Amino acid sequence: MNEITVAIAEGPSVVVAAGTTVKAALSSLLSNKQRKQTVAARIGDTLVDFTTVLDKDTVLSPVQIGSEEALEVLRHSAAHIMALAVRGIYGKDVKIAIGPSIENGFYYDFLYDKPFSPEDFAAIEAKMEELVRAALPFTRTELSSAAAIEKFSGEQEKFKVELIQDLATEAVSLYQVGEFTDLCRGPHLPDTSFIKAFKLLRVAGAYWRGDEKRDVLQRIYGTAFFDKKDLKKYLDHLEEAKKRDHRRLGKELELFTIRDEIGPGLILWQPKGAQLRRLIEDFWKDEHYRHDYQLLYTPHIARQDLWKTSGHLDFYSENMYSSMDIDEVKYQLKPMNCPFHIGVFNSEKRSYRELPIRWCELGTVYRYERAGALHGLLRVRGFTQDDAHIFCRPDQLEDEIENILSLNLHILRAFGFSDYDIYLSTRPEKYVGSDENWHKATEALKLALEKKGLGYMIDPGEGVFYGPKIDIKIKDQLGRSWQCSTIQVDFNLPERFQMHFTGADNSDHQPIMIHRALMGSLERFIGVLIEHYAGAFPLWFAPVQARILNITDDQAEYGEELYRHLRLCGLRVEKDLRNEKLNYKIREAQIAKIPYMLIVGDKEKEDRTVTLRRRDGSNLPPMSWDAFTDMIAAEVREGRGY
Repeated sequence: MNEITVAIAEGPSVVVAAGTTVKAALSSLLSNKQRKQTVAARIGDTLVDFTTVLDKDTVLSPVQIGSEEALEVLRHSAAHIMALAVRGIYGKDVKIAIGPSIENGFYYDFLYDKPFSPEDFAAIEAKMEELVRAALPFTRTELSSAAAIEKFSGEQEKFKVELIQDLATEAVSLYQVGEFTDLCRGPHLPDTSFIKAFKLLRVAGAYWRGDEKRDVLQRIYGTAFFDKKDLKKYLDHLEEAKKRDHRRLGKELELFTIRDEIGPGLILWQPKGAQLRRLIEDFWKDEHYRHDYQLLYTPHIARQDLWKTSGHLDFYSENMYSSMDIDEVKYQLKPMNCPFHIGVFNSEKRSYRELPIRWCELGTVYRYERAGALHGLLRVRGFTQDDAHIFCRPDQLEDEIENILSLNLHILRAFGFSDYDIYLSTRPEKYVGSDENWHKATEALKLALEKKGLGYMIDPGEGVFYGPKIDIKIKDQLGRSWQCSTIQVDFNLPERFQMHFTGADNSDHQPIMIHRALMGSLERFIGVLIEHYAGAFPLWFAPVQARILNITDDQAEYGEELYRHLRLCGLRVEKDLRNEKLNYKIREAQIAKIPYMLIVGDKEKEDRTVTLRRRDGSNLPPMSWDAFTDMIAAEVREGRGY
């Protein structure tokens, strides 16, 4: 019998017979305590479970409770247990599609003629608890594709048959737990007893394979942890997230609305939301002016030929809307602003002395998103990009990236985001441009990050086809990551559009183009801001900064006078001079998350002052009108970072 050596990475080794399982090998390599914490293993970059057979010298890395990999295995296993529970309760009339682990949980898709509801979850969870207590093993088998197709066809599991046919492999991997067998790569837990804490969360509709013309499935989402305390912490986190949901707050605070008669994914900004947006836009424009950018405005449509030249019709057509005929010429809504800025560049001959050119635009673009993917302000069909393009010489590239990073981080900090992760995405398999240019651009991005003292992670192969990029993912108050900022180096469009400038040698040279967005889009960024602050915005960009509240009708006229004065001073003020109890009006102002309440009674009227109450319930002593406006102005300047 052949023998092999199995070792723990940077640890002990053991000689065993070829054909030994991972479980058996680990039992000789790990202490009893370590074995209890180990749920799977990694061989190189591949996760494997305990049933994996070893037939050559192998180095194992134990996957232990507490790691992200262990959570992934746990949640994938919990998904199978949920499917087994659903099948056990509702029978074989339920057809099962796919059930992966996802960030923070898992799901399974089911085809069933009766709708599942949250009321069904208690029964499903009870059945799952029963299966967990039974300590059922997860067993892997391998079948030929033909045999697997025969098996699932006989069980009328059409989704499994289709998946196997599309795989087009000679054999497939199956996993069985209890009476449930599914097409699956694994890995899975040793047995169900490792599933200590789980919760079903919600049910939603989903099209099979994301195709609106295919079966409508029911997707049950859940989550699982190794510890009940971790589950409780996560559920508390979800409750807090619900309170911060920008869709709910957007309605309550009268910021935006979406109407079916207008169209899904198209935002209607209400007065307060429009004010919020204006404040963000004005700050953005002011900061770009301070950093030597020039503002552009470009159309919403262009000739279809423009998108052929840019390559969007070849690479991006599924995200674009259908063409329209105007004067017998085809036009299309713009999905990007880039070609328009190039059009301005090419409108006249450029000299090396002009470079770098920095142009920015709050340009509204239109991209097709499937109805099921639309989500409030976060996924829409029409949105405004905080776009900018820099055209520079190769010797200017590094400095320009460094300048972008400085502006980028300043703006993010001004809005309260100081926690973020930075990724440098390198050359993908399919790309345009020379290897030399890619190397120079990637090094320029690296050097700029290092000069700024910014830590970053490499995201290999995730650059766009036309150049490498930097992505910045901000973290909100709940620790959730949001992709916002991106800085991209482009060799493709300058070549496609034959962009040139006259160099010092009086010859034509191709500029380097940098695409960058600091917020990503105004819609998405505002959605993140709403959830980050739970609608209680800092004073400097709060749509309403103060609300005037009178105690009795005797102060109504004084309140009106104060209102007119503060509006003329540029403050964003509302008035509530109704004949209602003061506590009632204070409560309404707090619900509306107004930063300051200006309370006026007989004493304030006589002294021509106001008494201030903050939205957190704290009070300030009476002060004059001018003192209040000065205080607000100082707080706004501080908030804007001036």
